[in-house]
Amino acid sequence: MSYAAEPRGGASRPLLERESEILAIQRAVDDLCGGSDLGSATRRGGVLTFAGSAGIGKTTLLAEARRHAAERGCTVLFARGGEQEKQVPFHVMRQLIQPAYAAMTEGERRESLGAWYDIVAPALGLTAAAQGPTAPDPQGVRDGLDWVVTQLSVRSAPVVLVLDDAHWADAESLAWLTSFAARAEELAMLIIVACRPDEIPADAAFLRALMARRGTRPHELAPLTTGAVARIVRDALGSGADDMFCRECWAITAGNPFEVVELAMKGRDQGLKPNQDNIPELRDLASAVKGSGLIDRLEQLGPSTVRLAWAAAVLGNAVPTGTVASVAALGEAQASEAISQLRAARILTVLTGLRTKEVVEFYHPLIATAVYRSIPPGVRVGMHGMAAQALIDGGHGASAAARHLLEMHPEGDPWVVQQLRQAANESFAAGAPDAARRYLARALREPPEPEDRAQVLFELGAANLLHDPMTTINQLRTALEEPKTEPALREAITYRLAQALAHTGRLAEAVGLLDDEARRSTSARTRLRMQAEQFKWNSVRGDEENSPARSRLLAQFAKRLVGRGLAERHILGLRAWDAAMRGEPVGTAVDFAEQALDGGMSWTDQDFGFEVPVVVAITLMYCDQPGRAEELFNTGILEFEAKGWRGTHLSFVHTLLGYVRYRRGRLAEAEDFVRNGLEIANRIGQDNPAQWYAVGTLVETLLARGNLAEAQKVARDYRLGEGFPQAIVYPDPQTVFGRLLLAQGRVDEAERQLTEAGRRLDLRGTRNPSWSSWQLDLALAQATHDTGLARATAEEAVARARAFGAASIIGQALRVQAATVEPAQAAVLLEEAVAHLEQSPAACEFAHALVDHGTVLQTMGDPHRAAQQLYRGMEVATACGADTLTDRARGLLAAAGLRPRRLHTSEQDTLTVAEAEAARHAALGLDNAAIGKEMRMDPAVVGELLSAVFTKLGTNRTGLGRALGM
Repeated sequence: MSYAAEPRGGASRPLLERESEILAIQRAVDDLCGGSDLGSATRRGGVLTFAGSAGIGKTTLLAEARRHAAERGCTVLFARGGEQEKQVPFHVMRQLIQPAYAAMTEGERRESLGAWYDIVAPALGLTAAAQGPTAPDPQGVRDGLDWVVTQLSVRSAPVVLVLDDAHWADAESLAWLTSFAARAEELAMLIIVACRPDEIPADAAFLRALMARRGTRPHELAPLTTGAVARIVRDALGSGADDMFCRECWAITAGNPFEVVELAMKGRDQGLKPNQDNIPELRDLASAVKGSGLIDRLEQLGPSTVRLAWAAAVLGNAVPTGTVASVAALGEAQASEAISQLRAARILTVLTGLRTKEVVEFYHPLIATAVYRSIPPGVRVGMHGMAAQALIDGGHGASAAARHLLEMHPEGDPWVVQQLRQAANESFAAGAPDAARRYLARALREPPEPEDRAQVLFELGAANLLHDPMTTINQLRTALEEPKTEPALREAITYRLAQALAHTGRLAEAVGLLDDEARRSTSARTRLRMQAEQFKWNSVRGDEENSPARSRLLAQFAKRLVGRGLAERHILGLRAWDAAMRGEPVGTAVDFAEQALDGGMSWTDQDFGFEVPVVVAITLMYCDQPGRAEELFNTGILEFEAKGWRGTHLSFVHTLLGYVRYRRGRLAEAEDFVRNGLEIANRIGQDNPAQWYAVGTLVETLLARGNLAEAQKVARDYRLGEGFPQAIVYPDPQTVFGRLLLAQGRVDEAERQLTEAGRRLDLRGTRNPSWSSWQLDLALAQATHDTGLARATAEEAVARARAFGAASIIGQALRVQAATVEPAQAAVLLEEAVAHLEQSPAACEFAHALVDHGTVLQTMGDPHRAAQQLYRGMEVATACGADTLTDRARGLLAAAGLRPRRLHTSEQDTLTVAEAEAARHAALGLDNAAIGKEMRMDPAVVGELLSAVFTKLGTNRTGLGRALGM
């Protein structure tokens, strides 16, 4: 079946000298259909591209492709770029997809599109865009379109997608098509694209990438030879056409098929005799086929007909005849007569549109271009204004009218400003921010009324925030300087300007702006909110001058807040984060985190941002409640995906969810999450904050898995050691780089990087080794050449870990300290490390401590206890995916003459009956000895059961009750 309208008018003619192109199409369609008798299992899709100058026959060739595909039972999706519509977002996508949903009711569309409805339906023109403070990002819309087309390709296979005049396709559609083309083969979809290579815009990188996909060149259509031209001429003018006449036709047209056919048809209409004597008349006739000659011929049809042709050229492709007549200011009878004349002159053709209305199109884009350019400039501008009004009056909305408003001269018309702002809002809601920026920039030039200017500047600045923050800063600063700005608008401008400054690394300016505006405000609510924003941006400033003073002020604020509103809850959340970073007791950080969460936090509130929900979740992770952190991040993912935010926001959350899994010791899952986050970040662009987070976390995860070579490759590919961001990033990039250098055996370099990281973090008062392990890694580096210095460094790290109080970091610090002392003392330290880590969800660290303890016990001549620890450590390491650690334990057991027993680890989160019973007792406050009495087992066995509980549930003893729902 075919969803597309029929090709442009004209009788069907055989395609001449296009045998190789037709063969390529037929082979591609045959591959798509699985051959004649091989079935769907062998279907293979792909991308087929054609290039050629205007009139060379691309449209006719694609019409043949559509006909052949339809004959083979394919579903054909067809769209055509338009010279006048190339700035209309998703114009091509709407042509491709709308026919599949046109006959459905609203309810059927919702059911068909499911959770993607609110994200893609506005982009596809299936529903009006919802008005609200949030909108899907472009990547979210592209992902939704992927889903829609994938479902369509499965439901209606095999599918052939045909795009003509791709050089005029809108950027949003091309961005989707270019990324989706890679999936064409696996989905058994054939994509056929044609364009004029000499008219591809300089900034059309997506189209260039599509046409040169996998390094293959498009099929280039050549001009017709004299023999083919002679055949066309003789078919039209009679077989008696002499050779000289036919050769002159070829010379005049340069073998361009469109011009040959038009010239032959005009000759037939004029009754031209096709012989050598009439060549001068043939030349005169040729001048009327194109350019000024075409316009002269049009003008001979009369002023009403000319005006209708002008209106059609202004309005573009597939416009209802009624709308064209309205813009031409013609009555129904006049319009009908004009259309008849234009059809007879092979200038316009009439098709049946999607909703069974008659629509007009030019017979060829060359004619449309010539007619449009012939309109006197003043008249053309006026007709665009009439087109805009007609489309709005006809219920097509501001988005349909916007491209015409862009062509009008600025005249200070409030109606124009209103429509452009509405179109910008609709474009935002459809995931097309580039179009929104164009409309708002034009609205500003209109210009708006003085009382509306600040609002338009704010909307334009907000539109530029993620794409051009430097421009945003200028626009929002200008908005703040406007004299007629309401307090609420001024407050909103301030928050967005602070965001823009922060996103460009100008954190000190952001904080200064908020401080200045807070002093100006007379509203206590506003001052509190601006103080919350100052705390937020200061918390990520690498160059903050007096971080301890800010922490003291934050602590004072938090004491008197109860979380009545989102601003208060954000301050409480930042207090929790600050407490964790500075190494205050773990209970303090958890208490403030829970206060912040009591009452809820939104991940998608654009005014407040998502930074505070992130740091609250990470705080809980540092406090040995990673399961609780994962719950929060999963909530964030659901909110982002529901809003269609699948760019920076989703990248951060996937990466940080991977970081939580890394801290829990689920290394394979961690790597998957972080790689997904990095992939999303890469689609956004290079050297963005989402990449910083993902790269550091991925390197740490790979090192934990023992994959040093891959960790080195990631660091090299993303230039990890070539300068570090000024903002606070976790895990700390310089510490990660130092750890990587240490793993490579580059001890001196590692020691230098780790020392610098420690000096920088200590100046900020960031003393928690759970937040940054620079001290622990530094002690290991120092231990290779100066055990005394290493011992002092490790002892300081242990003291800091004990002050914080989380079992996981105490155990990790003790394990590192053990590496700096003699075996007898190391055995004592490692036994304590195991005891702490057994009470934590940090499975990988627990495995390290067990294997280290077994190693020391073996050295001290205690093979029985050594084997117990090594066996258990190997099982935990295997479950974590720490391959190198597993191999180390296995090697130690083999060296002792012990055969490693069959592993019986499980990655499942489901508790066994015994684990669940022990967990319930522990949640009620019983210690291991009391639980052992209740369950009639040794307290050591209880410890092993609870260790499995903490690992599976991602919590410590404090969080057990909540994790169990008690």
